[in-house]
Amino acid sequence: MEYNLLKHFPIKGIEHDFILSKKGDFTAVFEVELPEAFTLSDDDYENIHQSWVKAIKILPKHSILHKQDWFLKEKYTEVTTVSNDFLKVASSKYFKDRPFLEHRSFLFLTKKPKGRGECTSLLSNLIKPNLVPKDCLDKKSLADFSDTINQFQSIVQDCKVVKLRRMKAVELSSSPNETGIIERYSFLNQQDDSRIFSDFQFGNTLRIGEKELKIYTLSDALELPHFCGSRMTYDKFSTDKTRFPVSFAGHLGLLLPCEHIYNQYLFVGDASSTLKKFEKKRLRLQSLSAYSRENSITRDATNDFLNEAISEQRLPVKAHFNIQIWSENQQELQVLNNQVTTAFSKIDASVKAETIGAPQLWWAGIPGNEADFPMNDTFDTFAEQASCFLNMETNYRSSSSKAGIRFCDRIASKPVNVDLFDEPRKKGLTSNMGMLVCGTSGGGKSMTVNHILSTLFRQGAHCVTVDIGGSYKGLCELVNGYYFTYTEENPIKFNPFYIGEGDQLDTEKKESLKSLLIALWKQENDSFNRSEYVALSEALQGFYNQQYENPALFPCFDSFYEYLKNDFSTLLISQKVKDKDFDLSNFLYVLRPYYKGGEFDYLLNARENLDLLNQPFIVIELDNIKDHPILFPVVTLIVMEMFISKMRKLGKTRKVLTIDEAWKAIAKSGMANFLKYAFKTIRKFNGIPIVITQELDDLVSSPIIKDAIINNADIKILMDMKKYLNKFDQLQEVLGLSEKGKAILLSVNKDNREIFIDLGGQEMKVYRNELCPEEYFAYTTEGAERVEVNEYALKFGSIEKGIINLVNDKQKEREVLR
Repeated sequence: MEYNLLKHFPIKGIEHDFILSKKGDFTAVFEVELPEAFTLSDDDYENIHQSWVKAIKILPKHSILHKQDWFLKEKYTEVTTVSNDFLKVASSKYFKDRPFLEHRSFLFLTKKPKGRGECTSLLSNLIKPNLVPKDCLDKKSLADFSDTINQFQSIVQDCKVVKLRRMKAVELSSSPNETGIIERYSFLNQQDDSRIFSDFQFGNTLRIGEKELKIYTLSDALELPHFCGSRMTYDKFSTDKTRFPVSFAGHLGLLLPCEHIYNQYLFVGDASSTLKKFEKKRLRLQSLSAYSRENSITRDATNDFLNEAISEQRLPVKAHFNIQIWSENQQELQVLNNQVTTAFSKIDASVKAETIGAPQLWWAGIPGNEADFPMNDTFDTFAEQASCFLNMETNYRSSSSKAGIRFCDRIASKPVNVDLFDEPRKKGLTSNMGMLVCGTSGGGKSMTVNHILSTLFRQGAHCVTVDIGGSYKGLCELVNGYYFTYTEENPIKFNPFYIGEGDQLDTEKKESLKSLLIALWKQENDSFNRSEYVALSEALQGFYNQQYENPALFPCFDSFYEYLKNDFSTLLISQKVKDKDFDLSNFLYVLRPYYKGGEFDYLLNARENLDLLNQPFIVIELDNIKDHPILFPVVTLIVMEMFISKMRKLGKTRKVLTIDEAWKAIAKSGMANFLKYAFKTIRKFNGIPIVITQELDDLVSSPIIKDAIINNADIKILMDMKKYLNKFDQLQEVLGLSEKGKAILLSVNKDNREIFIDLGGQEMKVYRNELCPEEYFAYTTEGAERVEVNEYALKFGSIEKGIINLVNDKQKEREVLR
């Protein structure tokens, strides 16, 4: 038998952003913004739960709370921008169409008119049409309910992590170009802009178009778990020392890995009338308790219910929870059935697959038709217990910032854009952009920092990296940066005397060169007087005046040394400068090793990689000279002065100074004050200082790390720390981690390339640092893989072509193994 459902359709229309039903019910609709999954503590869940309970208690008699959470399959699509960047293009291709569950949460608050009777499965308006009441909308009742829902919204939002946005009429009803929420539910349209009308089939199965719909319910007290709470322990992320919480209903939400709708209903009636009914029931059972043990048990349960209601000031409500799944394929439906029953078993609940009453339950889920819910499918409970079954969390949100870093969430590895630097400061989460990266060997530190530097470079930042171990060579070569390292065949070389395009001999440049010359000339404990300072100033000014007059003369230490030996010595004689004021002979003798033919004649006479100010990506690898008493101090001084020059001269350009493990050697060489200066001052120049360290002892024992860096690094990125599980208290104290932070950090799984990010101790999350194969081979620090990358680069002429061919060959190998 066929008939037109429009004749039975329960919705009369939409007025003043309320959905009006044909029985006189009016429903306000909110979109709910929930906190992100895996970011909350036990206290956070309890605060959210209490906010919902308080809000429910102010709802008037004969009102309904219906929360509807949609979990729909979507495919990741990146906002496309034209790019010639090799890694950017490769990663976009890699993550394109990655599947994940898109979550949207809606809240419907319904007020029934006076005299509206309760509905049952037999009296549903799906089966029996109803007359439209003459006075469909009472203005006073509507005004009072509007005030109540405003209070409800305010109370829920008091927990600070849940937001309710009132939906407008245009979002509720459909337009020619967009599907409203009512139509979207009615036809299971998965896109806001898809308008597909389908037939309904009620019989042995419930079908909407080609999709068979199944409903699984919690509608009887006997099906409920023995205990419930605002949260439960998630064993997958817990350890022997920590319990990781998720919301009690989390397994019915995001952790249920299939398309579904989770409906949560709470019906607020007349509390005093409800308690009177239970009192009568208790008395009746008391009189019958002698005839049946079951009556005696039920009497005791009813008595306990009444006692709790009165002693604890509980609000009695009726509740119902159901999950809707659908598919066009019977085999898939069986798989989904197993997933749903498993999800309910994880909260120790028994689920019922609804058959006869499924059409009425689905019909009551139409937005605005909540008052037509069959009350024979509800159970009595209190607001506190019922609220435990509300879904309280959602997916990671992606920042709209253009300065974000791509990481992935923990559930589906869906890419999310994470702004570590600008948004947190605007929100007051952080006060600086200092970053500390810590993790054990092989934990993924270098991979993570490579990825961050690559992204910042792509966004226009200037990146200077001081490294020990060669972790950034691949990326540096890929972006055509300057890579400085020391080998016997090709020793490290700079040219601080070169003035690049756009630079000039200003006071800062002269001070930088004077500091370098003094460091080369004098020991740390040697005195340096005013006359020597003046002489060096005049020498530098005279040298560059000569350069301007004779542009063919190449500026370097050799030409400066020759200027001193010839022109400047004559000038000193003419000015009758005495040796005690400036001993030029001693100066030339001490600096002779850096002049041509000397032991270190290569160090300050470079003729390539000259324009350090305008080169946006520079790596200085110090492994072979970190213990050298001459080269290391000179090189670190050059690096410091070079970065300070960038910091002061590049204006709004973001500057990044990364020190990977080299901080130990820098601190030993007397440059500790520079680290302190960098972390305290660099933020004023739009700069980001990053320090990377490996061992727990580094954090605990080093005053440089502890006082200068940790206290000025509001961004902390930590790898898997389970190695320190049994001595975590010391690490926790040094890093200033809360118990919440400890639980989240110890949930990190390095096998999933997960990292923990702490923003100012206020926002803590774990992300997956998943890389596309091209990024992986560009950043890898594994010895055998680096050799392989270098061989392919030599074979195919460039590192980019080498990586492309290496990835292709690896893919072919995997296909053969299948």
